Amino acid sequence: MAQNPRTSETDTTPTTGRNDGLSRRSYVRSVAAAAAAVTSFGAAGTASAQGDYEVIEASGQTITVGDGETWENKLLDLTNGQDVVVVTEGSDWTIRNIGVKGRNTSGTGSSMFGISDAGGSSTIENVYLGDGSDERNASSSGHGQTAFWANPEHSGHIDMKNVNIQNFADNAVYGSAPGSGAGGTIHIDRCFAANCYVSHFRLATAGSKVTNSSVLVDEEGYAGRGIWAWAPGPIEVKNCQISMNGQNTAIDAGANGKGTEVVLQDTDYDEQAGIAEHAGSNVRLEGDSGTNPEAFMPKGTPTSAEEAASGSN
Repeated sequence: MAQNPRTSETDTTPTTGRNDGLSRRSYVRSVAAAAAAVTSFGAAGTASAQGDYEVIEASGQTITVGDGETWENKLLDLTNGQDVVVVTEGSDWTIRNIGVKGRNTSGTGSSMFGISDAGGSSTIENVYLGDGSDERNASSSGHGQTAFWANPEHSGHIDMKNVNIQNFADNAVYGSAPGSGAGGTIHIDRCFAANCYVSHFRLATAGSKVTNSSVLVDEEGYAGRGIWAWAPGPIEVKNCQISMNGQNTAIDAGANGKGTEVVLQDTDYDEQAGIAEHAGSNVRLEGDSGTNPEAFMPKGTPTSAEEAASGSN
């Protein structure tokens, strides 16, 4: 599988454990070039029809979702120990009803989904990545696989709805890079993330937000931050439950010596894990916010790869 080096964003605490000062832009260009040789989705692997969805067997291939395109009802089968990279191009694309079966085995510093919208509005909905990473991707220092990584060149808007991400060795949604790039926004809604490392939902740009979603840390190992807000912000968190069981930080604001603002509304967070405000950051509590979180699976979020691929949830 192609590797994508880290961005120039660096971490402010040892709990993140990595920064090589490189950019992921070269990676996105490389996978886009590789994908240009692919004439159809999954052409580099084996695809078969099953019920109401297509099964694509992983073989280290890259799948591109292009400008204005809808890619839906696919089950990516990783149970043979191989992996898949999905990368988007252009604007107004849709990724819908995608199930990933089997644990990701890729090496350090890569992402399964590389996402960006070039000035329009795109959608990711009903996706299951709940099988996570296997022991070959189990770096507790955060050098493992990211589920979704937003390109710094993302300048449009992406809606993420009903996505289930668990047990990834790096960020579940690494959406902070556009904050030091083209400034695109991401709205995470009705999503669930659990037991990932570095952070679960990581955002940076004004207009980016997490709503009606849940974070859970209840296992040893990948105990990343609940929500990590980077500059410039502000970031909105509304009607969420952040249950950390005392591990890491529930809401972490600011990084790299730059502060930001988080507006926490009608949200419960783990008091023991708490709130961290770096470099003059401010986390403002509004509405019925408190410290008695109860993690939940948002209605309509898939709990298996088959359920996601068929759209039966």
